[in-house]
Amino acid sequence: MASTIVKPQGSFSGIDCQQHVALKPSPIAKFSFLQAASRRQPSRRFLVIRASENHNDFTKKLGMTDAECEAAVVAGNVPEAPPVPPKPAAPAGTPVVPLLPLSRRPRRNRRSPALRSAFQETSLSPANFVYPLFIHEGVEDTPIGAMPGCYRLGWRHGLVEEVAKARDVGVNSIVLFPKVPDALKSPTGDEAYNDNGLVPRTIRLLKDKYPDLVIYTDVALDPYSSDGHDGIVREDGVIMNDETVHQLCKQAVSQARAGADVVSPSDMMDGRVGAIRAALDAEGFHHVSIMSYTAKYASSFYGPFREALDSNPRFGDKKTYQMNPANYREALIETREDESEGADILLVKPGLPYLDIIRLLRDNSPLPIAAYQVSGEYSMIKAGGVLKMIDEEKVMMESLMCLRRAGADIILTYFALQAARCLCAEKR
Repeated sequence: MASTIVKPQGSFSGIDCQQHVALKPSPIAKFSFLQAASRRQPSRRFLVIRASENHNDFTKKLGMTDAECEAAVVAGNVPEAPPVPPKPAAPAGTPVVPLLPLSRRPRRNRRSPALRSAFQETSLSPANFVYPLFIHEGVEDTPIGAMPGCYRLGWRHGLVEEVAKARDVGVNSIVLFPKVPDALKSPTGDEAYNDNGLVPRTIRLLKDKYPDLVIYTDVALDPYSSDGHDGIVREDGVIMNDETVHQLCKQAVSQARAGADVVSPSDMMDGRVGAIRAALDAEGFHHVSIMSYTAKYASSFYGPFREALDSNPRFGDKKTYQMNPANYREALIETREDESEGADILLVKPGLPYLDIIRLLRDNSPLPIAAYQVSGEYSMIKAGGVLKMIDEEKVMMESLMCLRRAGADIILTYFALQAARCLCAEKR
């Protein structure tokens, strides 16, 4: 394509063609000097410099103005354009049928990637993820057999490195789960509120290195209990509610004192959100949020997690305080209680098998909704991927999108780092 430079005469004085490549004589390009009159200033003369690869094409037509183009079209001289593409042929044997009398065909809005992207209702971002991390007192990172790719991280080194990796791909929220030495466990879980315990030490370390990191903590006694339950166990096996709440308040205050941003009672004791809110406020931690495990079900999907923390109940189960998986309306009762007691975020656990509960809370509460994609969900996808029964990455991303579509604002997921890397790769 030839280029045209239009400039008033006289402006080239002092220009040496040998010093300017654009004006240097060339055996390939020939310059023709033409005069053109301006419509607005007929008396003004212009020097038109035109480079043409055809040595004999001195009279090639100059480019037309907008007005000239419009005039040509009005006169019927329409420029050429590519022809209408032919209609794609159907395979041999396709029946010839009359068109269905449809005024609306939803597939029209799905026919290309650009349209699908334009009309996508739900988005997924690394900012939606909270990364659950297991920590222990050791130096080495210990793999968790039932959760491929997950480790008990050494709190001084491995944890810091993992947090750095997450932050690099936009995940800046974590939740800590400690593997507590058996020697520190007791029936009343007193280690839970030791200001120099594993969790408070870890919070202080992370806040010193990453002040803007959002740290969620777990408020429950099961990692600290010699009985493996979320509360204090009476001799007849009953989980004591109010006495447990007393311990949980001290635990939440200890975590807030260390620098936790969000405390997360997962114990399912009655009245614990209000009591923790009052305890935090009394100690001056008005700014610390509470994410309540509002609808935590007595699920069989928690198995790998309990292996990770060695926190299986020593006897019985947790059905007297966690919710019955068969119940739907009961989640509304828990929602209303937690809202009235001062919860800032409501969480549903597990995630994917309980999409209806996530939607129920989303439709009935103005508060942010969290979903926990638990260890069993994670391990099932991992196992299916290893066995080549599913595409691990695609199923992972679909499952997270489904949790968002159901109404979750944030997702606690062990896939946080892997999924965030996928999202970053898509953007590139």
